[in-house]
Amino acid sequence: MDFSNILNIAYLGPKASFSEMARDAFCEKYNINTFSTPLKTIPEVVDFVDKNPFTLGVLPVENSIDGTLRASLDCLMYTKNPNIRILSELVLPIEYCLLSRTTEFYSITGIIGTPYLLGKCQDFIKHEMPLNLNIIECASMSECAANLSNYNLTYGSIGNKKTAETYMLNVLKENINDDKTNQTRYILIGDFETFPTKNDKTTLCFATKHEPGALLEVLKIFLENEINLTYIASRPAKHNLDEYMFIVNFDGHIHEKRILNVLNQVKPKTILFRFLGSYEKNMLD
Repeated sequence: MDFSNILNIAYLGPKASFSEMARDAFCEKYNINTFSTPLKTIPEVVDFVDKNPFTLGVLPVENSIDGTLRASLDCLMYTKNPNIRILSELVLPIEYCLLSRTTEFYSITGIIGTPYLLGKCQDFIKHEMPLNLNIIECASMSECAANLSNYNLTYGSIGNKKTAETYMLNVLKENINDDKTNQTRYILIGDFETFPTKNDKTTLCFATKHEPGALLEVLKIFLENEINLTYIASRPAKHNLDEYMFIVNFDGHIHEKRILNVLNQVKPKTILFRFLGSYEKNMLD
């Protein structure tokens, strides 16, 4: 993909978040060098890309512990520009670190973290921190790091390596989170064309008539064409609680003749159909 004309890349803020790390990874992979805009919510990121030509967006879509982040795909389903689609994906390990202005781990007597971060690092706090550890809560990972300047050198904060880089802090301990396998899948979105890589997946959204067998008729098409469905989920339709949207992932790219043939068979059996992108699989899949 040629992203040489990109004017901006939006991501879910704040700065020094894992979303910014994902942005950095996408920029490195596709040699993107442009302005970046951190935004407060997932709908804001999608809306920014929807309204502004030659822009990209970075969104989290799935976490290995917490599951699917529905807002990302839900917003992507309803963009005014029907060509806004998923262009790429990556899986980012979610690793928290103990950060500080000092380099001396054993001098730490206090820790600053959000309630969420403190909960994710309980084993580390219990077994490796002092028993009388002073705990201070803040609203965000960035705020935790920024607040270190208000305390003496015996305080540390919970953050990631991007936080350390942004706020010029030392990483005293890496991977202090309890769950060592935590990962988040991020997607890159925009109005661009992708091309087959022989290791692709396609994401599709559709709704069927509210009648017996309607969904089965669609799924049979994938079976009869030997297409491997890797994910299927339902969402309540925004206009009616009794109607549902279905999101599916399957192997293959829309530019492959067999995949295009399947989509052409599926579309007539739906009352709403939205192609959400064909893109290279993350190498960990």
